[in-house]
Parts: sequence; structure tokens; C-alpha cells
Amino acid sequence: MRKHSFASSFEDVTPNPEYLIKSISEQGYSFEAAIADLIDNSISADADKIEILIDTESEPFKLFLADNGKGMNENQLKNCMKFPSQSPDVNRLNKDLGRFGLGMKTASFSQTRKFTTISRPRGEVSFSARTWDLELLKNNKWNLLVNSYEDVVDILEQYINISHSRINAIPDFEANTIIVWEGLYKFEQYLEEKNRENALFKEVDIISEHLSLVFHRFMEKQGKSLQIRINNQVLKPFNPFPIKENDFRSLEFRKRKFGDDSIKIEGFILPSRSIKEANQGLSIWATKNRSLMDMEGIYIYRADRLILFGGWNGLIKKAPRLQLARLQVEIGNSADHLLHLNVAKSQVIIPHELKNAFQGYINDLKQEAEKEFYNRGIRQFNEPKDTSHVHLFERRTSSKGPVLEINKGFELIKSLFSELDNKQSAKLNMLLSMVNTRINKIRNTHENQDFTISRSLSEEELLINIQDLVMRGIDPEVIYKFVIPELGFNVDSLPQAVIKILEGVK
Repeated sequence: MRKHSFASSFEDVTPNPEYLIKSISEQGYSFEAAIADLIDNSISADADKIEILIDTESEPFKLFLADNGKGMNENQLKNCMKFPSQSPDVNRLNKDLGRFGLGMKTASFSQTRKFTTISRPRGEVSFSARTWDLELLKNNKWNLLVNSYEDVVDILEQYINISHSRINAIPDFEANTIIVWEGLYKFEQYLEEKNRENALFKEVDIISEHLSLVFHRFMEKQGKSLQIRINNQVLKPFNPFPIKENDFRSLEFRKRKFGDDSIKIEGFILPSRSIKEANQGLSIWATKNRSLMDMEGIYIYRADRLILFGGWNGLIKKAPRLQLARLQVEIGNSADHLLHLNVAKSQVIIPHELKNAFQGYINDLKQEAEKEFYNRGIRQFNEPKDTSHVHLFERRTSSKGPVLEINKGFELIKSLFSELDNKQSAKLNMLLSMVNTRINKIRNTHENQDFTISRSLSEEELLINIQDLVMRGIDPEVIYKFVIPELGFNVDSLPQAVIKILEGVK
């Protein structure tokens, strides 16, 4: 231990509370992320019913978030309001969604400059209350307001009045903890008076969507499922992995030890039909305010809570051809510090030792997503036999997956073949084969793959056409380089008779 001389001295550098709180509150919180952070505390307190109420008739606006969790006595409430309330290194229960002991305070101060928490232990009658008010910190002292009995009665009365004025109340709901934001300064400061309320209602729509996604697993639980009410609406869960859909498929998952916990990654591919359905506004694949491209990417779950979703976290770039890919990542809450999860739960840094595993798996997922993307629309050609004459293109299945081909049963093509002799038919057949190959290469489903000749071009027809090209003076090197690949062949897969013709010219 380093010793100090008798001449050493110390200075008091206690930070200015007003400046510090304003600084640490700018942690990347959006309105919806701040609300979600408060709900984390409610879930950790064993709440299964939560209501969020916004009073736009008061001046300034007020937001109430109430839950039926186990609540807090006065000492627990005092500790909860401290900066921070616990060490990030403390051992936590598996269901604990907090880490830093800062979430409720920083989330609240990111949206308001004054907030109050009132609480009581479940089953008791009397509430305790504490208030953080930035105005009270301007004297450079950490003053936490201990609310009076009259304050508590007034807050409860306001909350009950606004709760009863809304419809779709959650049955048998009894609040044990209520957080009150007095003023939403980001709305009231930057928006014109006449636009504030409309803007806030739009934001409520975004918040509802966000919470339905972030907490969908809690809302889907059998038995004691989480219910969330926002003003007049009880939220429904939105699961970005609708596994009950038969054509929503997964890749084989991978799991490995990570710190004191484990991490599991599993890729999923949406069916190509989801592109059309999402564009039509069907909510099973994408939310109201997000497209499939917005929702492609990595979904990180921590103790069943979705902490990060959409985008590839810098590992690869978003692209339309990848909009059908979603990667589900499961981590335990004892490993989140290794992913450098920030206070707002809005940023995750994947450590170097995991990047290779993620990158390799994402590459496999990309290939499957691209294949599904480029195969979209093929299914519409999978018609019954008696309607095969209707479409110019048809779908068939090959060992390489589905392929799209010109339909020889199409009436115009049938008529054309009927008017040609054998040599002319062979030429047309070869031309159609080259078109088929080029179409599927453009679709990126059969790049550098061999196509069989049994279906579209017989060996006899191939010989007729190669002989004709040679007789016309076409150099064999040109045939090898430009004609053969367009038929889906390479040199090794060519019939020997064709090779003999080409080699004989050299």
C-alpha cells in the first residue's frame, strides 16, 4: 500500500449533483427505452400487472407508471433512490433484469427533471415516498426530498383519478409502487404548444410497439403472464420468431460456455411470402412502424428480456436480400458484463473471442436468407397440371433447390415447336436452355452449378447444335468459354461425343 507523507493533503472533489445527473442521464435513452427500464424493475419486483398513464391535461404533462410488484418499505425505497443502489458486480437472481443500480434514476432523468417514487410492501396500506428534483440540487447538495403524508395522498389521488378515467383497466389491479414523472421536458421544450399532444400520442404508439416486442416472452408466459396497459390499451405481445408458422425455419443452434454463464445462437429464416404479406400490413412478420429490413439482424435476449434487436451490430451490413434473416442470441444475466452492456441496454459490444463464432454462423445464415429471398415468387408458378399452359415460366425442384424455367407447355412455345423440324427444334431447345441457366444464375441460386440435360436438352440436340456452331466457323475456345457455361455445364460434365467434336477441330 502506498504511504503518504505528512505534507500530503486532500481536496473535496464531490461532483456537482446537478451537472452529474444531467450528464449521466444522457445515456442514449429514447422515450420507449426509458419506459422499458422502469418495467425491468417492476418485473424484478415480481409484478405481473403494469399500467402506464400519461396526463396531457396537466401542466406540465405527467406520466405515471404503476405496478403490483412486492413493493418497498421506507428503507428499501431510500436505498432504491440512491446513485447507484447496488454494485454492478453483485450476484443477482436469474430473473433480475438490472445491473448497475442506475436504471430507474437515469431513465427517469433522461425524460424529466423531477420524479417521485411512492411504494409500500405488498399487503400493507401505508406508502412511503421520495422525490428527486433537479431544482433542489442547484445548491450543490445531494438533497433527496422525503415526501410528506399530504404529498403521498395528493399523488395517489391524481393517479387514481387518471386511472379511472381510462378504459380497458386490468382486472384486480392494485398498485404497490408508482413512479411519477412531472414534466416531459424533451416534448415540452422542443415542440410548439399546439403540436405537443399530437406528438406525444404518436410517441405512445411507438412505445406500445416497443414494449410489445421487448417483453413479449413475459407476456406470452403460461399462467402468470405479464399484462401492460398504456392509457386505454392493453398491449399484445409481438414475437419476432413466430415458430408456429410451418415455413418459418431455423438453422441448427450453437451453444458455448461464456464467462460464468453460456451463450446460445440460433438463426431463423422467414418464408419469402413474408415480404408480400409485410408490405400488406400483416403484423405477424413486422410491426406497424418497422419494415422487414428494419427488423432483420441480431436479437439478443437476456433473462427472457429482449435487450437489443435489428441490425447486425457492425458484423455485416443490412441489405434487402438479408431481410428474411434473424439471429436469436440468448445470454444469462451473469455474462452481460462480458458483452459490455450499457446502462440504457441500447448497446452491446461482442468480444473478440466470440466474433469469429458469430461471423461464421452469420455467413451460413446469409446464404440461406439470400436463397430464400431470390426464390421468392417462384411458388406462384407451382400450378396444377391442367393450368400449366397459362404461365410462361414454371417452377420445378432440382437437387440444387427450386429452379425457374421457361414453360414448354406454354401454348405459344408449343405451337412454335410444332412448326419446326428436328434440327430447328434442337436449336430452339438449346436457346431455351441457355435462357433458363442465365435466369437462375442471375437469381443467385445456381451460381457455378451444373444443370442436368435430361429435362430440357438431350445429348443428341446438344451434338446437333455444337456441330452446327463448328461448321459455321465458331472457334472451339469461344464455345467453351461462352456457350457451354450458358447451358449450365462445365468441361467435366460435357458428354464425350461433344468433347471429341471440339477437340477434333483444334
